[in-house]
Amino acid sequence: MAGEVAERAPKGGKQGLRRPKRRIAIRIDMTPMVDIAFLLLIFYMVSTVFSMPQAMEINLPPEEEQETEIEVKESNLLTIRVDPEGRYWYHLKTATPENLPILLPSDPEIPDTAGYVFWEDTLRSVLVNENRANPKLNTLILIHEDANYADMVNILDEIDLIERSFNQYTADQLDIDVEDLTTEQGKFSYRYAIGEWEDRDDRILDFAIRGAQEKGQL
Repeated sequence: MAGEVAERAPKGGKQGLRRPKRRIAIRIDMTPMVDIAFLLLIFYMVSTVFSMPQAMEINLPPEEEQETEIEVKESNLLTIRVDPEGRYWYHLKTATPENLPILLPSDPEIPDTAGYVFWEDTLRSVLVNENRANPKLNTLILIHEDANYADMVNILDEIDLIERSFNQYTADQLDIDVEDLTTEQGKFSYRYAIGEWEDRDDRILDFAIRGAQEKGQL
């Protein structure tokens, strides 16, 4: 029974002309509620989908070639820098006072009051256009130690997306599966490296920030 009604006996004492009121006490049996709670708990534990760990696939050179130094021509170098504020900068060739890093625009959907917000479309456009213009392009990624780990993931995600898209397009043109695409058939492998941020990079970014401020970009 979910509930029972029990009548309390009136307390003793003097009785006047007023008729004493009877107090009713209700006792609720909570045992069925406990059963329902456990059933719901078991249901949610069984039906809940837990987030799966995500892994990023990175193609590494053979172990015997990892220590090999490869010279890259200045004309084939694209440098992507991420400063401590999470702002993305890029430039071709070696940075000079006449060739300072260019700030990638912030996400236009985010209000200016929110500050700089990474916009994947601009980074993707730069990487795609420069790789199409120069098949021998190499990308150097430099990330400040105070930047977020997500900034590196953003860049590697775009590189992986571009590599997959290029290879899928080539496979579709040859009417073969992308898994069967070979280097001789035009399989694209993005050339990039992650370097260490040095003091000279701080100086380069200082000049680049001043230039962006003068242009009203910051």
